[in-house]
Amino acid sequence: MRAFTVERYGTKDGLRAGEVPDPEVGADDVLVRVHAASVNPLDYRIRDGEFKAILPYKTPFVLGNDMAGVVVRVGDAVQRFSVGDEVYARPDKDRIGTFAEFIAVHQDDLALKPSTLTMEQAASLPLVALTSWQVLVERARVRPGQKVLVHAGSGGLGTIAIQLAKHLGASVATTASTANVELVKSLGADVVVDYKKQAFETVLHDYDVVLDSLGGQTLEKSLRVLKPGGKAIGVAGPPDAAFARDVGANPVVRLVISALSFRTRQRARRRNVEYSFLFMKADGNQLRELATLVDAGAIRPVIDHVFPFEATREALDYAEQGRAKAGKVVIRMT
Repeated sequence: MRAFTVERYGTKDGLRAGEVPDPEVGADDVLVRVHAASVNPLDYRIRDGEFKAILPYKTPFVLGNDMAGVVVRVGDAVQRFSVGDEVYARPDKDRIGTFAEFIAVHQDDLALKPSTLTMEQAASLPLVALTSWQVLVERARVRPGQKVLVHAGSGGLGTIAIQLAKHLGASVATTASTANVELVKSLGADVVVDYKKQAFETVLHDYDVVLDSLGGQTLEKSLRVLKPGGKAIGVAGPPDAAFARDVGANPVVRLVISALSFRTRQRARRRNVEYSFLFMKADGNQLRELATLVDAGAIRPVIDHVFPFEATREALDYAEQGRAKAGKVVIRMT
């Protein structure tokens, strides 16, 4: 099958198109013909080797973390899916590879795609929708009336997180550029801070939850807008010790990872707030819940641009260079 594989870490030229063997299909696996995939920051960070210490993929390997497609074969133990089903998934972190014609996904990580969406729209959702769910529903347990700040509201994650937080009954604030103020308002944002004109930390206060996808100084400043007992949950880092345990890192790597977030966690404690890092997990049950919300109209995907499969490298460059104006970058199989 055709696929885009990482031949060597640390360079854009290390991602190449070529022929690779078709995936092996285990008893609990579903073989999917990929119709569309989407690009996430995780993809080019994996390509560049940023996660080698905790996600040691052995080169060459197929890149890609989101997909939608059609089931073409099921393993002997699979009961929930049949040939011809239209599905979507974020494969498990140990079984990535959606920039390809086919992928074998464990049945527990797969769900029927939202019936109201095209393949391209469905492929844009799994990673960012699961991240939003695991931050807002699982970890923060957002309740009606709470105040939630979602950074980078016009991005792939932000566009979905705003809608989910609003569905949960929260009052939602977000940061966005002047050009995207009306878009994020249309998604449900109650308060929009134009970061080109205002510093969010001087405008917002007493928030229950911050979803931070930017890290660095944005995360540090986010601690100031939380009320006592509030939670800042980061998906861009720095990672913490709990994450290191979850991915099975060795003791030395655990210490290193814990040290990376020490200053942030210390500052959070001084303000009587909490910081934690989230690396989303594949989960078919959550994707089913999300598909219900999509089909009910509570969540809609936002797509910036669709590239043909042959232009996968260009799609990654486009996303990495920040050229997307709003939403996700998608790759369509021909």
